[in-house]
Amino acid sequence: MEEERTNLQEHVDGAQARIQHLLAGLNRVLLGKPQLTEHLVTGILAGGHVLLEGLPGIGKTELVKGLARLCAITYRRVQFTPDLLPSDITGSFILQEEAGRRDFAFQEGPVFTNVLLGDEINRASPKTQSALLEAMAERSVTVLGQTRRLPDPFFVIATQNPIELEGTYPLPEAQVDRFLFKLRLDQPGADVLSDIVRNRVRGLPPALEPVLDLASVRELIQLASHVYISEAVAAYIARLVQASHPSDPTAPPLVKQYVRYGASPRAAISLASAAQAQALLRGRVQAGFDSVTELFAAVMNHRLILDYSARVDAVTVDTILSAILQAVEPTAKPLPAGVR
Repeated sequence: MEEERTNLQEHVDGAQARIQHLLAGLNRVLLGKPQLTEHLVTGILAGGHVLLEGLPGIGKTELVKGLARLCAITYRRVQFTPDLLPSDITGSFILQEEAGRRDFAFQEGPVFTNVLLGDEINRASPKTQSALLEAMAERSVTVLGQTRRLPDPFFVIATQNPIELEGTYPLPEAQVDRFLFKLRLDQPGADVLSDIVRNRVRGLPPALEPVLDLASVRELIQLASHVYISEAVAAYIARLVQASHPSDPTAPPLVKQYVRYGASPRAAISLASAAQAQALLRGRVQAGFDSVTELFAAVMNHRLILDYSARVDAVTVDTILSAILQAVEPTAKPLPAGVR
């Protein structure tokens, strides 16, 4: 066991420089948001999908485009609109004529890519939004009974505007639950705006050179999945998720009063994967309590369904998540010798 840990530590140390180069490139694209870019990379290393929420014009799209360039992976963008059809995403069969014969051939949609940017995803109809359910969960699409695998890796990074709700369709809970993280982009400060005005001609992003390739991205995702999770950390994750359910005895009073439905088992799996990925990003071979606590809100803030009384009493989901973290204490155990 000790030899395995030492070998894993060597691989983790070797991955550090590549991950830091990726973070440095993303921080050049999105100025002044190092925690958000770290969470985005954590989501990618965890093999998960990410929902970005923020006002227009603050860099959501450029961030995703920069990620694709830095990783040298394929990228497609879909502008979600009310008239968008499921076949516009998944692809469809078209009639082709070749050598005097007519036959139906499948034409791939933009979902056949490594990174799919769903711009303003909540503007499409529920039917079109549902076209991504299979793709996000199983990395495949089925059209007319034929199932096709998507490229490996495959990520959906979707954006939505939190304030402009006219003409939008709230994402169904089944789809929201498939996003590993929901990350909020706030308005940049005056110093960052000044830097953008002085150094970004017409708002153009900086030129970026790839720091990874497709094989490296796959390797890092695989490496993250081998990061160790102790029984104590796994139990902490389970207790946090259980405490989000109002029927659970350990749920704090705010949960019992304002939460209608808590998080699903997928939330526990997502939190564990995210903690493993962040451990890799920080050069560790074991996921710690600190990663679970830090990533808890990003994993859970879109999974709780609040009662209407929460809005009446101005109780936010962030307040409820803070109450859960305060109510559920981690059970610390000493790490084995030689483990960071």
